Amino acid sequence: MTIPRIFLPRPLDIGAVCPLRKEDQTYIKSVLRMKKNDHLVVFDGQGHEYQALIAGMQGDRTIVEILKKYPLQDKPVRITLLQALPKAGKMDFIIQKATELGVDQVVPFQSARSVSRLTDDKKKQKESRWQKIAVEAARQCGRADVPTVGRCVDFEEMIGEGERKGVKIIFWEEETQTGLRDVLSAPHSESGEDFSIVVGPEGGFLKEEVERARQAGFESVSIGRRILRVETAVLAILAIIQYEKGILGGSAGSGAGR
Repeated sequence: MTIPRIFLPRPLDIGAVCPLRKEDQTYIKSVLRMKKNDHLVVFDGQGHEYQALIAGMQGDRTIVEILKKYPLQDKPVRITLLQALPKAGKMDFIIQKATELGVDQVVPFQSARSVSRLTDDKKKQKESRWQKIAVEAARQCGRADVPTVGRCVDFEEMIGEGERKGVKIIFWEEETQTGLRDVLSAPHSESGEDFSIVVGPEGGFLKEEVERARQAGFESVSIGRRILRVETAVLAILAIIQYEKGILGGSAGSGAGR
């Protein structure tokens, strides 16, 4: 039987006794039907996992004791997904699957052709919801770290001129000269540890936006002749990068963040 995993975002040490979050109480008691002295795995969202024991269940509080700390494993690459707001609830799906595929940060942004236009209040609501989706996806897929979902920004702030480091790629369906394979096989990508990838909305990017990104150091790249849906393109791009870096398709049990 798989040992349950619970998110506990706080510094933890062996021997520490601490309460679980309120939102985990129903899951622990009603869904998992766990009892005192049952074992579980706790992860802190920063890459650490711990073996823990339910030390007490008092009313609406569940107390766990940290028994063992598992070693932190290094990640070969860090990936930031810069995602233009898509239609409807597609962003929920993208963040869930991007978490499963090892993304370290998601930055939502509004581009010229983004259909979704969020008010400041709506942005805060969405950002909170997206972060919760990332936490739950990390718990389910076995990650010990949780990607951060940044605040929703405009295009200029997204490209972060001078701020983003490493390999910087913007995907554009009208690019005809450079493919993803070309970039990943280049010396600067083969040795790169940081990747910032920009994916547009359903209508794609304006030529002016792509040119602005190039000026900020991004490479304009195609992933092939087929026009993919936004959510399909994101999954394909992340899977390709992870495979090329040896994260997907490696030996069993060598997943990132474990």
